[in-house]
Amino acid sequence: VRIGIRQIAGLIARRIVCHATPGSAARTGLRFGMIKFGSSTELILPAEQDLSIEVSTGERVWCGRSPLAILPERQPRTD
Repeated sequence: VRIGIRQIAGLIARRIVCHATPGSAARTGLRFGMIKFGSSTELILPAEQDLSIEVSTGERVWCGRSPLAILPERQPRTD
């Protein structure tokens, strides 16, 4: 499953640390970077009808501990 992650620098401090590269693989709980001083991160998920969003707007989340969404189980491809 392809997802997107975008780190956005804040207007004043503009502090982002990113260890990932475009196209790199992500795993559950993997730390790929850090945002500081008002910067933010966007998670771009596929449009799946049975995607379960596990957090709400404004909720504080913790790397490796807070599930953001649960993707539906997929059957392995056999072609």
